[in-house]
Amino acid sequence: MDWLILILIALLFGAVEGITEWLPVSSTGHMILLEGIFSSCGYPLSEAFPHGSEFWNLFLVVVQLGAILAIVVLFWGKLWPFGKKRLSEAEEKEIERDPSKEKEIQKRKRRAIWVTWLKTLVGVAPAAVAGLVMELLHLDDYLNSWAVVSLTLILYGVAFLIIETLKQKQGWIEKRKDIADLGYLDCLCIGLFQILALIPGTSRSGVTILGALLLGCSRSLAAEYSFYLSIPVMIGASLLKSVRFFLEAGLLTSSEIVFLFLGMIVALIASFFCVKWLLGFVRKRSFKPFGVYRIALGAIMIAFFLATRLSQGLPLL
Repeated sequence: MDWLILILIALLFGAVEGITEWLPVSSTGHMILLEGIFSSCGYPLSEAFPHGSEFWNLFLVVVQLGAILAIVVLFWGKLWPFGKKRLSEAEEKEIERDPSKEKEIQKRKRRAIWVTWLKTLVGVAPAAVAGLVMELLHLDDYLNSWAVVSLTLILYGVAFLIIETLKQKQGWIEKRKDIADLGYLDCLCIGLFQILALIPGTSRSGVTILGALLLGCSRSLAAEYSFYLSIPVMIGASLLKSVRFFLEAGLLTSSEIVFLFLGMIVALIASFFCVKWLLGFVRKRSFKPFGVYRIALGAIMIAFFLATRLSQGLPLL
């Protein structure tokens, strides 16, 4: 395949990853479906690189590190527990009245960040254990198909519509609006929902948000906590996938490194703008549009792949 085409493909997949990673629509699902479209059109990407499908499976995971960097940049003040923390207007006034309280306030803010990380690790634990088991057993290799992705897109799209409808009609009270309002048991429960995201097409942020909404979290908190959970999950998944690749396939070639690097850079840029937009969106609107989008995309993909495979005389699944 021509190198210019591969560069354009890297930019396209990086943009798709960066945009869909943080929306509850499944980034991995979009990547698998997009790769399936290229394959159906005669451009099998898993055959375009020296390491073939091994590299492509690595790319689908490691490209997410670009998206993670955007979260680290945007939430640096809430995630970095060292150094002097920015003060709120109320805290500045309190210090003006009594300058001796500044040290205590700074200590309290740094302690709150450590607690946030602890709550994040509690939420990550269930999916980390389940993900490790799946990776060791290579179960994910059997789930990366257009049929699985399409069906899970539709299933959780319906779930979003049902939960948001119930939330609005029954007037669910948002009892938790900040990370400090989340108990460790709440974090563990949300983490259990994350296990569902190990099935492609589910969406890690999507099931995290659904679990958080069911526990009475505000939409903004649900989205923000899903961002935090993604950091250790994606870093761990990328390291695990990289180690597996190097043990089984060896070192990346220069072309594969360039392709991966370009995808990560574009994912970083796209994620930066997408996260800022999403946080503004959920302050005013519900997640219903994402549910509708998931159902529509899943239906379109089923129709596309069935028609393509039938026309080519291939098995349906």
